[in-house]
Amino acid sequence: MTTNTASTGPVWDWAAGHGPVTGALSATTGCLAVATTGAAAGMPPGWALAIGAAGAIGHTVTSLRDRLAARTIGMRAASWLIGAGWTTWAMATGPLSWAALGSLATIGVGIGAAARSTLLYEEARELEAIAAAERQVARALSAERRAIAAEWVDRIQRVCGITLRILAVEMWPTGTGFTIDAELPAGGTTYDKIAGYSAQLSADARLPHGCTAVASQGIHQGRVLIDVTTVNVLVEERTYPSDYGPLSIYTGIPWGYRTNAEEICVYLREQCALVVGPTGSGKTNMVHVILAGFARTTDVLTWVIDLNAGSAGLPWVRPALDANGAFVEDMRPGVDWLASTYEEALVMLETALAIGGHRKVAYQDLMAERNTDQLPISAKIPQIMLVIDEGAEILVSSDKRMRKLAEKILEVIRMLRAMGIRTVLTALGATGSVLGNLMIRREAKARVCLTGGEVEGMDLGKVFPGSRGLKVDQAPYKGAGFMGTPESPAALFKNWRILPNQIRDIVAATSDMHPQLDDISRQAAGDAYANRWAPERTAWMRATTHTPVDSGQTSGRPGGLNLSALRKEQPPAGPSKADEEELARKFREQIDAQFATAPEPGAEEQEQPPTGQGLNLSALRGDADSGPAWLPDAIAAIRSAGAAGMKPSAVADLVGRSRQAVRDALKAAAERGELVYRDKGPHSVYVHPDHA
Repeated sequence: MTTNTASTGPVWDWAAGHGPVTGALSATTGCLAVATTGAAAGMPPGWALAIGAAGAIGHTVTSLRDRLAARTIGMRAASWLIGAGWTTWAMATGPLSWAALGSLATIGVGIGAAARSTLLYEEARELEAIAAAERQVARALSAERRAIAAEWVDRIQRVCGITLRILAVEMWPTGTGFTIDAELPAGGTTYDKIAGYSAQLSADARLPHGCTAVASQGIHQGRVLIDVTTVNVLVEERTYPSDYGPLSIYTGIPWGYRTNAEEICVYLREQCALVVGPTGSGKTNMVHVILAGFARTTDVLTWVIDLNAGSAGLPWVRPALDANGAFVEDMRPGVDWLASTYEEALVMLETALAIGGHRKVAYQDLMAERNTDQLPISAKIPQIMLVIDEGAEILVSSDKRMRKLAEKILEVIRMLRAMGIRTVLTALGATGSVLGNLMIRREAKARVCLTGGEVEGMDLGKVFPGSRGLKVDQAPYKGAGFMGTPESPAALFKNWRILPNQIRDIVAATSDMHPQLDDISRQAAGDAYANRWAPERTAWMRATTHTPVDSGQTSGRPGGLNLSALRKEQPPAGPSKADEEELARKFREQIDAQFATAPEPGAEEQEQPPTGQGLNLSALRGDADSGPAWLPDAIAAIRSAGAAGMKPSAVADLVGRSRQAVRDALKAAAERGELVYRDKGPHSVYVHPDHA
């Protein structure tokens, strides 16, 4: 029986079991109490002996059931019989004599000593039984490992012509394979000679499809590790782990799992990444897995460029929008910035370059204090990860505008590593045109190639130069492929399936984890970053949250204007042209009465409303007054150029038209008030009214 010290004093723990001392004390005091009570009450002494015999028989039965040692069973039975014998004698002769009390004390000491001895013996028996079981398992494992070692020594000798000395065979805890640690023979044999026979070894071992035998570097150059997968974990689909806990750019971000079912992480503080995957291989899902990891990272801000309507980043923004298209209170989008157009992408890249350049100067004291030539990334100074969907295709595009984006992307990759701005590019194919850029091959050390069984355009040798034994048909499943990082050689992997409801859950769960852009970087980013979620720049996101209005009759239907003049196709039947012109004139007069609109060409000059307000129904006037089709893109580019404006020659290079045609169109746009002309002689420029 033990005692626990509490604030009110010692407390008896009645649930505790008896030890050698408390057990002997309990037995002797019990015998004394029974003998004293029996003698005073005149109880027949034989009853005590009968009770002791029954106790000895009961303990013997329970001890046998518990498989206790013979000495333990004998000690317990003897304790009952000796205690019963003393009680019978004491009841007959008197329990309170010195002889009775002395003999009882002697019996108590003997019972305590015997109990202690048998307890130690039982503990030793239990430990020995456990050790024996472990030795039996070890013998079985050792026999299995010896069989595996002998089998693979023979196989490698037969297939590769190399005689190995296997030092250890480690079974994977997941039960999906094992690793062989072997010593290479003398004479300069290297591990990559075995790596080149990966497919032959897998076939010789009759491994299931999706299972491989891959050789990699050992603890030194004279050792080799051979990972043998025996269970194909790539065939099953696993959802993204439900643990949305915080991550860091320094601790690694999980992007999938290997064939041994272990997670594989990327470390992107200094490295860029490249993800290659043809249509149907699971590349879009992979992008969402990447964005999920960045959303959980407490020292990363994610900027996404997707010129395909922003489809890669939009699911990470929409959960933070309410039914009216406004951001939900206390919820931040899963990405920090999303660009779906050329103009927005250009602004984003220029902002990244401005931030990186300013950081190089403004954080010199901090880097000197930390004694490092790299900016110390933290939640206060977050890293910016630019995820550019199909960015590799942008780099090889022949389009003039795409070439300008490509120059900015390469400038970010080349100049901003130390300042904590890195990129993740995706590509549709592993071809020479995509991977021919030296900058990509040098900086994108974390590489993923999703195959999905696709063979065309999947040159694994270009994605993972120097890696041997990689074959597309080893990963025929959607979401499966090969992944290599500086920390982990190229090998089979698979990414998790992430569903839209999980994206919503991750956005909600990680909203409080996202860092804020540091003040120094925010100062360099200016209004381009501060207004990234402005309504006029995110209207395309909000449009997806509303049901489109029927483009039929407008009268009697709520929901906005039916600007049918903007549609190329007109109804075949309807009013005459004169009636349409009269209707359009009345319609403009009604709108002018309520809203400020653009003036009619040739009308008298009137006070212009503030830029960006009201409706410009210039589409109702026909195409003759609105300029050529490329003019809106040119005006958008001039607006993006800010107060510096653009020269007509620069605009001509941008839109791919002759300089004379561009000058005429820009002059007409300036006369309409869409642009402002600044005459500076040979340095004359056109400026958008927003920056005039």
